[in-house]
Amino acid sequence: MSTLRLGTRGSALALWQAHHVAALLAELPAAPKVEIIEIKTAGDVALDTPLWKTAGKGFFTAELDRALSEGEIDLAVHSLKDLPTKMVAGLQLAAVPEREDSHDALVCGAGIDADKLPPGATIGTSSLRRRAFIARWRKDIAHRELRGNVPTRVGKVDAGSYDAIVLAVAGLKRLGLAARISKVLPFDTFPPAVAQGALGLMTRADDATTSSIVRKLDDAPSRIAVTAERVLLQHLEGGCQIPLGAIAYLDGDALMLAAQVCALDGSNSISVEKRGAAANPEGLGIALAEELISRGAHEILKAGAVQAS
Repeated sequence: MSTLRLGTRGSALALWQAHHVAALLAELPAAPKVEIIEIKTAGDVALDTPLWKTAGKGFFTAELDRALSEGEIDLAVHSLKDLPTKMVAGLQLAAVPEREDSHDALVCGAGIDADKLPPGATIGTSSLRRRAFIARWRKDIAHRELRGNVPTRVGKVDAGSYDAIVLAVAGLKRLGLAARISKVLPFDTFPPAVAQGALGLMTRADDATTSSIVRKLDDAPSRIAVTAERVLLQHLEGGCQIPLGAIAYLDGDALMLAAQVCALDGSNSISVEKRGAAANPEGLGIALAEELISRGAHEILKAGAVQAS
């Protein structure tokens, strides 16, 4: 292979991710030349649509998957949290590079203390998950919808449109905006989105040449952790926009998986944590999902869907 065509969205964060993967590929022996091809997705066009109205539609991934399926590109790079758990037939998740920090963070406006947000303060987010956990954390906080790429969102809080916004630590770090983090939100209070901080490298299943190259970038601990999280999400039959947070991590030969489901108004939540074998992340994901279901997770998620519609 002389040139590997890498497809990506055109946002600042997506382009950072694409160039990061291209640099990792360049370090491999006999590395092919990488051509980065920008592809516009529905999520880049419909900027006035709240993300929670797009669940299960591949809002940020469908056009890239189509280009990959039709042979216009050889590799698609996604934020793995955006990738539906049910993948397009003929495509495969060839690699998950080493994961970045999975936490959420508050980015506050000038003069606003993240630990002393006043009653009625406005927090911007496009995520039902974040909206639910904000409501559980502070009943007196006003949620407001927020769309746009990471620099645009930070610009909106700087302009005074919001008192604070919630963003992923990973995206802020990758764009050189770590200094804008006012407070890193702890997992027990704000569990992250499934696979947050991880990249997903997709190839065609029948493209053995590209797949064999890309697989060299796979990081086993990251792959194991996100597999457990994504199986959990899939077993709950939820898209990426539901009030569910989850995080998995290796502890020696064991795998820890914690998850929380929260009502959209913050009035009710269920938290479960399990330990399993790192060799069987799928089994752990299913077991945790089953426990959440037995404790009423479906009822909470259905109520959240009704409130959001």
